Amino acid sequence: MRPTSESIIPMQDPQGRIPNSVVITTVTRVMMPFIQLYGLYVIMHGHSSPGGGFQGGVILGASFILLAVSHNTEYMEERFSMKQLTVLTSTGVLIYGGLGFLCLLLGGSFLDYSVLPISMPRYMGMLGIEIGVGITVMAVMISIFRDLIYFK
Repeated sequence: MRPTSESIIPMQDPQGRIPNSVVITTVTRVMMPFIQLYGLYVIMHGHSSPGGGFQGGVILGASFILLAVSHNTEYMEERFSMKQLTVLTSTGVLIYGGLGFLCLLLGGSFLDYSVLPISMPRYMGMLGIEIGVGITVMAVMISIFRDLIYFK
């Protein structure tokens, strides 16, 4: 018996959506922590090796976008509302700008880490900048993805 087009099309739920594949959702859930750990690694070692806040933020954002694509967009809506994404974006910018302003207050130039009253000021200052950039880039990537999904 030859398959017809009706037998090839997967069954749909009552809302007309095609159900998710068990294999894809399982592989995504297994791989997601490793992808996010790698993104955090890239952010944390960005000051001394290739990578940094932007690249790590893109990796973290892509991991959440993978989760939304493999499950469904409502799953992403449960994880990140637009308000949460706005707060995350603003927090990353405040970390970056706040660190630079703190350097100004302590008598140095903007982002002059040598005036910071901590051990290893250059290392810790650059790490703070990378974290701020990573948070902002991750939140903006997810925001752009959400805007593209809901664009009509």
